[in-house]
Amino acid sequence: MTHPSAPPSLPTRQRAHRFRRIAGVVVLAVAAAVMSPVTTARAAGDFYAAPATVDGPPGSVLRSEAMTFYLDPLRTLRSTAAATRVMYATRDRSGAPIAVTGTVLVPPIPWIGPGRRPVVGYAAGTQGMGDQCAPSRQLAAGSEYEGVFISGLLARGYAVAMTDYQGLGTAGTHTYMVREAQAHAVLDMVRAAQRLPGTGLPSAGPVMLAGYSQGGGATAAAAELAPSYAPDLDVTGAVAGAVPADLGAVAANLDGGLYSAFALYAVTGQSAAYGLDLDAFLNARGTSVIQAVKGECVAESIALHAFTRSSDLTKDGRSLTELAAAEPFRSIAADQRIGRLKPTVPVLVTHSALDDVIPYAVGRRLASDWCARGANVAFSPNITPTHVGGAVPSFAKQFAFLEARVAGLPQVSDCWWL
Repeated sequence: MTHPSAPPSLPTRQRAHRFRRIAGVVVLAVAAAVMSPVTTARAAGDFYAAPATVDGPPGSVLRSEAMTFYLDPLRTLRSTAAATRVMYATRDRSGAPIAVTGTVLVPPIPWIGPGRRPVVGYAAGTQGMGDQCAPSRQLAAGSEYEGVFISGLLARGYAVAMTDYQGLGTAGTHTYMVREAQAHAVLDMVRAAQRLPGTGLPSAGPVMLAGYSQGGGATAAAAELAPSYAPDLDVTGAVAGAVPADLGAVAANLDGGLYSAFALYAVTGQSAAYGLDLDAFLNARGTSVIQAVKGECVAESIALHAFTRSSDLTKDGRSLTELAAAEPFRSIAADQRIGRLKPTVPVLVTHSALDDVIPYAVGRRLASDWCARGANVAFSPNITPTHVGGAVPSFAKQFAFLEARVAGLPQVSDCWWL
């Protein structure tokens, strides 16, 4: 008989731990129901319908309309920033012209800092795969979970240019974690903001890039590609948090866990971007699950697909990690690796050592890879538990980093110890 004061047995601890995780999923499910974006007939139809032919150089504004940025799902807290929903021209991973939507936010107060008002190309974290999950729609519905951080940027006087990414809002499958497509969308969103009439933004003013998680990956990729893809932009710095720079390592960490839906997003988005038919690899359940996630937002997906093992979804019982080790998936995953190109501006990489989604070693390896290529890299680790928790110190570092770039202060590299 176990003494009442003795610690619980290991099985009891495991059951308690699992209960807490499942309880967390239930909370997320409730949040998904409460915070589901409200879409109007116009938002669901006219504005997000891309033209048959996309003309003009990358960053060309195809259409725009005024909108309101709300900070709460009840839409009682309205941001004072001038908000504009835009559709603009960009390029997919193969270089073909496509239309993507996004949001331009400009503070109502004059810029009083040095030089001209900066534009922050802000890349959102994982939103989901359904069109209703697009940041521009969620900002208007008051359900964008990064709204508080965006408000912090606006409070500092920065304009914000926030992409919806390819296929998120517009037709087609969202190309989740496709390196080049996400980088192009971020950089061309900034170009569109600078070209949008009536904002008062300088056409060639300073640009900074920022994002966390999926947004960290998009930001890091944009920092790498900016010199070749967007040399016209005056990028002065980039801060990327919890960067999924090595998708193979991330997928192995996610499979069968609370956030297994993120791996499902990645295989769905990358297969769409590369024209790969997943049905050749999936069983009936796998096909059904992938079809479902295409229409879901992140909280809903976590609630519905938590602890899903990818080996239960494939015809031959191989896991996604095993599939990724063989062609055609191996080459696709290799294309998404971040850290092989040198950013030419100061970069800050942040990561929690207790991240339960993207392994800490992945973020540190990215910083080390950039250092090896001669980049000016600062690396800021923290010990805040979980991936979600790690976002808080990351954004605190983000604000300080951006303020230093605006002030023209040099960044002291951390490469000596990485």
